[in-house]
Amino acid sequence: MDNMDEGSPIARQLVSETKRRERLLGRSLPKPRKTRIMTVANQKGGVGKTTTTVNIAAALASAGLKVLVVDIDPQGNASTALGVEHHADVDSIYDVLINDFALADVVAPCPDIVNLICAPATIHLAGAEIELVSLVAREQRLRRALDAYAQHREKSGEERLDYIFVDCPPSLGLLTVNAFCAANEVLIPIQCEYYALEGLSQLLNNIEMIQKHLNGELEVSTILLTMYDGRTNLAAQVAADVREHFPDQVLKAVVPRSVRISEAPSYQQTVMTYDPSSTGALSYLEAAAEIAER
Repeated sequence: MDNMDEGSPIARQLVSETKRRERLLGRSLPKPRKTRIMTVANQKGGVGKTTTTVNIAAALASAGLKVLVVDIDPQGNASTALGVEHHADVDSIYDVLINDFALADVVAPCPDIVNLICAPATIHLAGAEIELVSLVAREQRLRRALDAYAQHREKSGEERLDYIFVDCPPSLGLLTVNAFCAANEVLIPIQCEYYALEGLSQLLNNIEMIQKHLNGELEVSTILLTMYDGRTNLAAQVAADVREHFPDQVLKAVVPRSVRISEAPSYQQTVMTYDPSSTGALSYLEAAAEIAER
């Protein structure tokens, strides 16, 4: 390290990361006045929805806030990353939405992080889109379950939740509509590539429809740029375009492409516990701090 050229890219990156860590050191995050329910959505797959959900949830929980992750993606990747069982025999969010189970009966603690709990998804969710069609108040079932769970925690003497994150499937079906109806905020991860911008207008149109007809409180509060590769002009151009169109929503924090972030789920962990010193973990800590302080 002593012999490293101070002008080299690696040296500059180390200096930058050290300064960023110093800014976060000892920083306590404020508790929101009421529970913030954030749906993490983007109908394009592979943009970092689940990764963003679990890592921001883990960062906030690590700061002492009470956090629930609701996994409504049939793939169950958020449940995997949080180390929560989600095989076919487990009571899951499917049972809450379709069979009227209480949310309190399906939530499970994340083994690695205190204050973080998860309502897991199982493969049964794959058929939930069809089963929801015939049910009464099909768009509001998740919202009612969350309201009932808040009342349950209050009666049980438990602290109220500070954040609820709903991880959506990469589609705009009834599961995602339930997530939009249950939330008051939408967090959109956007991959820093050209195709990521194409689907954004469709997503915003759908959110606008939800606002008009089902949930007037819903707002797109947060946009996070993910998979950023600073070596390419395209990533910089996409980031600049998104910031120009959504100056108030886009976080300053940017999540880079990172092997550590990709590896963590295979160990049933978030990057926060898998490699807390990595650049990816630092980026998600910064993003979580920005969200908490807004």
